[in-house]
Amino acid sequence: MQETITQLRAAIEAHDLSTPEQLEQFRLAFTGRKGQLADLFEQLKTVPQDQRRAVGQELNQLKQLAQDRFAQRQQELEAARENAPQNPDFDYTLPAVPRALGTRHPLSLVREEMVRIFARIGFNVAEGPEIEDDWHNFTALNFPENHPARDMQDTFFVRRNPAEPREDFLLRTHTSTVQVRVMECQAPPIRSIMPGRVYRNEAISARAHMMFHQVEGIFIDEGVSFADLKQTVYYFVQEMFGADINIRFRPSFFPFTEPSAEIDITCLICKGTGCNICKGSGWVEIGGCGMVDPAVLQHSGIDPEIYSGYAWGMGIERITMLKYQIKDLRLFTENDLRFLHQFEGIIS
Repeated sequence: MQETITQLRAAIEAHDLSTPEQLEQFRLAFTGRKGQLADLFEQLKTVPQDQRRAVGQELNQLKQLAQDRFAQRQQELEAARENAPQNPDFDYTLPAVPRALGTRHPLSLVREEMVRIFARIGFNVAEGPEIEDDWHNFTALNFPENHPARDMQDTFFVRRNPAEPREDFLLRTHTSTVQVRVMECQAPPIRSIMPGRVYRNEAISARAHMMFHQVEGIFIDEGVSFADLKQTVYYFVQEMFGADINIRFRPSFFPFTEPSAEIDITCLICKGTGCNICKGSGWVEIGGCGMVDPAVLQHSGIDPEIYSGYAWGMGIERITMLKYQIKDLRLFTENDLRFLHQFEGIIS
């Protein structure tokens, strides 16, 4: 044991402590809980009783030597690191590394532009909840109880009661729900638009998504006619796409408007000559519109004998794709920086 202590003392005194790495090796070898000193203390109980006191004192002195040498060198290395001079080769006059600024998402750009266009002719913005009840999403808008849109294939239901559909809660399938809420709590005249997210149980592809955005609008007053609706649409399209864009209205059907129409504009890719985007017709659809059905007015507490109105709805994704000639709907939600960087510098 005495010979082992002598050899260990020599090793402790001779160990090179020039670097932090060597200091850590010293700690593990000698002062750590699994080091050589710890092993000797374990062997102390095998020393004869009459020698144990003397050997124990030597071990304690050896332990103190190792701890003192470690602590002293640790302080020296920390002081040297704190007092080390800065890199003299670094040029502090160099400009900072530029940090890229974020940009507005194309959907946000188009949404805000649409809001500004309609604000110029007196439309305000109304908002409503994205989790809706059956009344505001379907029944008040004239959807019959057997309408396909109520099926699980088209709607995300949060809570469903097959015995009583009016107790259903769901993710709204259109922002027309906000139209009903506005008509319920505001007396005519009403002139509002409703931008927001909507959800439908559809497979995600280049032309469809389960989550997308709409802007719908409604105007309720005395003597409102389809001519007023057409002039509003003409104004919006020419402000958004340019004065040279043609517009047409195709008869259609929606449960909440009568008469109803689809809105088509000149294809922005081929300028009306025909291409694969417009399927050779020269026209692309941007939304639907119509005169508010009297039953919808009545459901919302507005007298259809006194008031009439029009409503319209457009997909923000569709308008954005046409405006910036984007061909894949999935790009809006994939957050690909190569796509998003294309919109840098666009003023919203």
